[in-house]
Amino acid sequence: MKFDLKDYQNILFPYAYNILGSIEDAKDTVQDVISNYLTFYQNREIENLKGYLVKGVVNQSINLRKKKSKMVDPQTSLPEPVATETAETNTHLESIASYGMLILLDKLNVKERAVFMLKEAFNYSHQEIAEALGDNKENSRKILSRAKQKLKKMSPTPGKAKNLGGGTYIQKYVNAIRKRDTAGLEELFTQDIVLVADGGSEIRVVRHLTEGKKAVIELLLLVFEKFQQAQSMQITEVNHQPAILYWQEDRLASCHVFSLNDQGEIDHISAIVDPQKLKQIRP
Repeated sequence: MKFDLKDYQNILFPYAYNILGSIEDAKDTVQDVISNYLTFYQNREIENLKGYLVKGVVNQSINLRKKKSKMVDPQTSLPEPVATETAETNTHLESIASYGMLILLDKLNVKERAVFMLKEAFNYSHQEIAEALGDNKENSRKILSRAKQKLKKMSPTPGKAKNLGGGTYIQKYVNAIRKRDTAGLEELFTQDIVLVADGGSEIRVVRHLTEGKKAVIELLLLVFEKFQQAQSMQITEVNHQPAILYWQEDRLASCHVFSLNDQGEIDHISAIVDPQKLKQIRP
């Protein structure tokens, strides 16, 4: 049977990305594992090739995540966004974690993150998780339980976010911000809304963390007046959540990802300004 490189790249990418939160690192990890297989093992008979490659990708992602976690501040570093608007036709994107979930997963250790993603995003059994991680079923159950308890303390409903009509609310946001309509923005936001901004090492953001309706609105209007009013705003979907892309001609200047509560109010905005985390999104 012919080895379909593109097919396996698509299959393996979500496993790496959901652990690493980085498109480039995920692609490199997948490429390393596939190259190793093609170089050393292609002529050997492997009963479950997908399982073999997934195991390699997951474990290499875990090791890389451990190294990277020592170099970044989880309070101010946001995941790299993935455009998921075409997930219905590009089925490999369906398993990409929601942006809000990735932020929560950053609070777990890497083993907890891997077990949680294999179980919840890919529907692995504890036996399959144990085989992928070189562990046992009982330990897999314990790690999953611990991860869920941690997530429950941070979020009442940990799980994959759904973009249920989110675009409608975001259009209202766009209209309000363009009109500098403070009252309109107040209606869209929860009282304890949080805005997190990540400019990486290249862009200095006004403030990394802003909390509360009044402070968030003041900051958003300031940034819009100073930077964004001359940019075009594109409503889209990123990691299965509504988002706005801010374009300076053909350059993506920033990406805002929105989380909405059950009442349709915006309770969290992730502002990605780091050019290194925006380069994979195309016009």
